[in-house]
Amino acid sequence: MTQTTQPLTDHYDVKRDSDGHRYLHPLVTGFNLTRIPLLNKGTAFTEDERQKLNLDGLLAPQVDTLEVLAERLYADYVKVKDPLERHVFLRNLQDRNEVLFYALLAGHVEEMLPIVYTPTVGLAVQKFSQIYRYARGLTLSTSNIDRAKQALANVPLNDVRIIVATDSSAILGIGDQGFGGMAISIGKLSLYTVAGGVGPDKTLPVELDVGTGRADLREDPSYLGVKHDRLKGEEYLRFVDRFVEATLERFPKAIIQWEDFSKDTAFMVLNRYRKVVPSFNDDIQGTGAVVLAGVLNACRLKGETLAEQRVVISGAGAGGAGVAAAIREGMKREGLTPEQISERVFVLDSRGLLTDDRQMEEYKKSLATPKAFTEGWAGTGLLDVIREGKATVLLGLSGVPDTFDEEVVRAAMANTPRPLIFPLSNPTANCEALPEDVLRWSDGAALVATGSPFDPVELNGETYPIGQGNNAFIFPGLGFGAILARVREITDEMVTESAYALAAYTQRHHPGRTFPPVSELGAASLEVAVAVIKQALKDGVATEFSIRGLSDDELLKVVKDKFWQPKYLPFKVE
Repeated sequence: MTQTTQPLTDHYDVKRDSDGHRYLHPLVTGFNLTRIPLLNKGTAFTEDERQKLNLDGLLAPQVDTLEVLAERLYADYVKVKDPLERHVFLRNLQDRNEVLFYALLAGHVEEMLPIVYTPTVGLAVQKFSQIYRYARGLTLSTSNIDRAKQALANVPLNDVRIIVATDSSAILGIGDQGFGGMAISIGKLSLYTVAGGVGPDKTLPVELDVGTGRADLREDPSYLGVKHDRLKGEEYLRFVDRFVEATLERFPKAIIQWEDFSKDTAFMVLNRYRKVVPSFNDDIQGTGAVVLAGVLNACRLKGETLAEQRVVISGAGAGGAGVAAAIREGMKREGLTPEQISERVFVLDSRGLLTDDRQMEEYKKSLATPKAFTEGWAGTGLLDVIREGKATVLLGLSGVPDTFDEEVVRAAMANTPRPLIFPLSNPTANCEALPEDVLRWSDGAALVATGSPFDPVELNGETYPIGQGNNAFIFPGLGFGAILARVREITDEMVTESAYALAAYTQRHHPGRTFPPVSELGAASLEVAVAVIKQALKDGVATEFSIRGLSDDELLKVVKDKFWQPKYLPFKVE
């Protein structure tokens, strides 16, 4: 009996010829082919392809190259001035001609990243129902969750390796956005492809529409999501259970990135499923890793170690908790005991410093400072903790603008000549301070990095580049490495190694910076992926046997060889 393999998608397969060159074997032809974004080449179909694919007469006569098309589209793109309109421009291109979209994005990644991702994606999320044009990805809602397996069977991709799933309960710093969170999943996956090398036909954005707590959305006639309050408790967990169960059956090789879940739910979902399906939470673990990398590099610029720092983290949500855990792990690696660490890492929520005598959510308890350590302090507000705790590092993840004002910056300056001040909250409107203000108040002494992109600051004849602590430096390489290693689980150690790999990359290539330029996302992701694969092998969770015993250079070659590139493949009709 001959065993047949399933094609890569319901519309085409990718094969290799006798010389090992990849080509597309289409399962549709003619007009329908031009409506499939990953097959459509527009005017780049050759004369021979037009005849064999039943496209003759359906296209403009001119035959273009991918490069010419990208140049033409870029000329149109720069004429659009409004950021949201630029986002819509790129999304429409992605839904029309996906390889061209990635070629354009790859050629202008630093310029376009703020459009497809933060900060503009925040506005796209808020306006998602208004700008919705084409279906993309999978939506599971309370209307169809009982048919989850059937819905997943309708996905025309047969070898999905990475899923970004959100319930939209805590999008960036703008909270519950209901169905609009799908824009985040789509945006994240575009970075998995352009920066992480994952082929777009192996990615799937997922919206888990469990309702919304916002009455204004539920009452809005144009809102496209289900119009009831959010599921909670056991009902919510049963919903996510059905999604995970159906996903494991349909896409057994897939990794799930949990995205933009509210803080309590984020930890609950991660802990419930991380050993069921290889998965991680980018808001917790990705944020922690990227901030750890930036802090390590800033410490090096000061000529100090992480273990010497005293760190204040303003914000105890998923991101703040993830950063605290990452900083603690870094200090542990440098030889500090848990007791020493608890007296050097201070986490504040809206009520002030977390101390172990307070009532708090379960996930916060491991972040609390011993109450005995604060005896005699003037208070436990932000300024008090900076002064009494002798803080040398301020990390903002509160989502509250203007938290790091002049008094706060000067308080940190009293503890160290060069404080690390990272206002990291997204989008830009939620940033704890503007870099130019921090540098002015510190007379250029502070080491500043942000979560959103900012232009370099000119001060006293000096130019200060502002490093962007963007999670996109971590999650694409982390996910790609996990895919290539075919992991059973994404361990905490794999995430930590991604941070050290990013720090090492920055130190080698940009020794004077906290983070590399965003234009080098792909190059940094290659090294993150190698580090993740090595740690997966060390942890015993890698099931891809072909990578065992390879040197670092050999692993890097594997990663580069597997890295998807936006190129039009030739068609062959069989």
